[in-house]
Amino acid sequence: MPDLYIANKNYSSWSLRPWVLMQTLDIPFNEQLVPFRGGLGASREAFTRFSPSGLVPCLVDGDIAVWDSLAIIEYVAEQHPQVWPKDKVARAWARSACAEMHSGFTTLRDECSMNCGVRVALDRVSAGLSSDIERLDARWQEGVARFSGPFLAGNEFTAVDAFYAPVVFRVQTFGLPLSEVSRAYVKRMLALPAMQAWYQAALEETWREPAHEADTLQHGTLTADYRNA
Repeated sequence: MPDLYIANKNYSSWSLRPWVLMQTLDIPFNEQLVPFRGGLGASREAFTRFSPSGLVPCLVDGDIAVWDSLAIIEYVAEQHPQVWPKDKVARAWARSACAEMHSGFTTLRDECSMNCGVRVALDRVSAGLSSDIERLDARWQEGVARFSGPFLAGNEFTAVDAFYAPVVFRVQTFGLPLSEVSRAYVKRMLALPAMQAWYQAALEETWREPAHEADTLQHGTLTADYRNA
């Protein structure tokens, strides 16, 4: 059984992708959580023990190490075809949407960092963030409508949903404005057992990483903190 190395569930958006995919599709793995340590530099030193890039997530399967969330998902898909939609058209769309998420939405990432346990009122919605939200909303509406939902590429949860799972938590944290269709998708995703498990574990974490905390409040004001410690 492979080991999936991840960082803090409260912060680590990239770790969430393969974790929620494998949990939801009942693909077995051992979770190995290594918390962030005082910023990227210190964390990289710790993560290099298991990850060639010094970043998380990293899947270690025997003597094979697979790093980067997209590479991990493709590796897992070789043995578990349910990772991608069965339909060729839906599969092509899902792969494109995953790649778009993987390389894009820079302002959304920068101004709305993942911090599952808090709620933040944004001081303003910048032009760049507004553009990213509009693009995100259009992509979600397109997927649900084109492939008849309830998930982005059809009636089954697949890799494309896993790739947008961190954004679902960002929507919850920052109250991002979305269409009715996209709000329903967020609600559906948040109700998934794997998403609930990740969220509850994030609330129980005792670690506080100053850089991540500062990023969360860079563009807004804290309105609630549901973390238990």
